[in-house]
Amino acid sequence: MNTSTLIAPPALVRRAEQQDTQAIQALDSAHYMHPFTDHGGLATRGARVITRADNIYVWDSEGKKILDAMSGLWCVNAGYGRKELADAAYQQMMTLPFYNSFFNTTNVPAVQLAAKLASLAPTVGGRSFQHVFFSSSGSESNDTNVRMVRRYWDLLGQPERKVIISRNNAYHGSTMAGASLGGMSGMHAQGDLPIPNITHIEQPHFWENALGGESRADFGLRAARWLEEKILEVGAHKVAAFIAEPVQGAGGVIIPPETYWPEIQRIVDQYGILLISDEVICAFGRLGHWFAYEKFGYKPDLVTFAKGVTSGYIPLGGVMVGDRVAKVLIEHGGEFNHGYTYSGHPVACAVALANLELMERDNLVGRVKDDIGPYLAEQFAELKHHPLVGDAETCGFVAGLVLVKSKALRQMFDPDLSVGMICRGHCFKNGLIMRAVGDRMIIAPPLVMTRAQIDEMMVLVRQCLDATLDDLRTAGHLA
Repeated sequence: MNTSTLIAPPALVRRAEQQDTQAIQALDSAHYMHPFTDHGGLATRGARVITRADNIYVWDSEGKKILDAMSGLWCVNAGYGRKELADAAYQQMMTLPFYNSFFNTTNVPAVQLAAKLASLAPTVGGRSFQHVFFSSSGSESNDTNVRMVRRYWDLLGQPERKVIISRNNAYHGSTMAGASLGGMSGMHAQGDLPIPNITHIEQPHFWENALGGESRADFGLRAARWLEEKILEVGAHKVAAFIAEPVQGAGGVIIPPETYWPEIQRIVDQYGILLISDEVICAFGRLGHWFAYEKFGYKPDLVTFAKGVTSGYIPLGGVMVGDRVAKVLIEHGGEFNHGYTYSGHPVACAVALANLELMERDNLVGRVKDDIGPYLAEQFAELKHHPLVGDAETCGFVAGLVLVKSKALRQMFDPDLSVGMICRGHCFKNGLIMRAVGDRMIIAPPLVMTRAQIDEMMVLVRQCLDATLDDLRTAGHLA
């Protein structure tokens, strides 16, 4: 059967209630290969079809309203339906829809955005960011980091410094280099990853890795020193950089203790290696600062960004290049043989400029720091009293809780039960998008969320936790 006849193209832009869900699902199954998806399973159950969105809500093709507590994929910081961003894209498309940045050529939005980002990136410990390399995603940006880091050391006459250290359960993208930098075992199992000269240390996950009776402060120091142990194991003269997310996102919202980042800074300084802060999730207000390294007080040499820079309205990523790296690459590097067709794409940069202007006008970063962030922390902490919740914590406008079999014994459920997925299923049934990472349930709502909407979300979270608890008790997995 020719599936292209199942639905006429104009129907795809009609309102949600006019959509033929089964026809779209059939087309989807026949033609669209999704990221991180078991396509055999998806073909059986059919994809969820999202048709429109506004503010913090999305609607599916059946007309069901869903509170999006994940900002799409950690990215719709300014919320859905912002006409300012659509207007910026339209105006730029009608002026200069595309031109490349190769061949000694530039465009106005890319230049203006680079200058704007340099003005927003704070100077910490005397280190500043005056240069930007644009890409279309966080994955491409981290590939760029690998190229820049190794080129940097080559130019300094230390080509043996090639090893980049990352963390287990980290996420740094899906390209060959990005997936290698990340510490996801499932990704490494496909494609002979990681590529050479990338190695990993354990993540600063207090619930899983703290010793009995160990304080968060002591654990933070011990976890940071895993980096020092790895440097000495590899040989400091071979280590080029350490890459890490300020708060691990896709790994389950793993928030390091306060002692962690200062000790990491001491170690990278002592051994003279570069520090890469992957802020694809954490930048642009997510943690109550324009860039998360300011919150934790460390001094990166390179900062990866994407997602929130345009609030996800159009693909854009990049690397903030610190002065000491930029100086070497510019003054001694000659031609840097690296780049992308869409580096500095004028429409993407125009949307990013409008998004940053909107965020400044509405004080979204300040709201997270001083208002809705603290309020979310208060409300989310109350979940610790739920029988299923072993821990619940927030950092700015990300939050995570861990589902446990026994709080007193710090006992987890059998992974084969997929308790997180049971809970996620109840979330969708109840009109809430909350992500499951193993048995951790995580959120990262749009930064435009109000206190009343946080209350609305918390009611839904509790309903889903209660429903999950009832399922586990009915199945005999809990007393």
